[in-house]
Amino acid sequence: MAKVVVVYHSGYGHTQRMAQSVAQGANAELVAIDADGNLPEGGWDTLNAADAIIFGSPTYMGMASWQFKKFADASSKPWFTQQWKDKVFAGFTNSATMNGDKLSTLHYMFTLAMQHSGIWVGTGMMPSNTKSAQRNDINYVGSSSGAMAQTPSDASAAEMLPGDLETARLFGERVAAVAAKFKG
Repeated sequence: MAKVVVVYHSGYGHTQRMAQSVAQGANAELVAIDADGNLPEGGWDTLNAADAIIFGSPTYMGMASWQFKKFADASSKPWFTQQWKDKVFAGFTNSATMNGDKLSTLHYMFTLAMQHSGIWVGTGMMPSNTKSAQRNDINYVGSSSGAMAQTPSDASAAEMLPGDLETARLFGERVAAVAAKFKG
């Protein structure tokens, strides 16, 4: 079994809830980026030992949170020695609107993974895009690049939609399965 780590920042609890669903699906360890953009004690060691790293950040103003960006900039230390080369990577995000420019956040994460010479994993899920589709269907937001969720700005983390959380869980399962194939 591959060792999977979910490293994420959550401003209001929505991305944390999504991270928990991804981690459940991947049987992954959670590493939270704090409000100052720092990892907990031992966080870098946990990431260095991982076979797969799944990034998570809310989308604020069309991009990852500044706390996630601080983490990404600090990852230049493992980048310099190519310590994360050939690890499996993936990413997820949440925003208040249906589009919310979430793809910009996922693209930022993808670029970060590519800079680390990693291998990116998409959702592997078909979108729910038929007339009969319901908001709680899997991958209703319709992302292939990474898991996306949409939570209204006045909704609490507890009010996140079950379909988005199930999408996140299934996404975690896929990343873990792909990482296990690469681990051999």
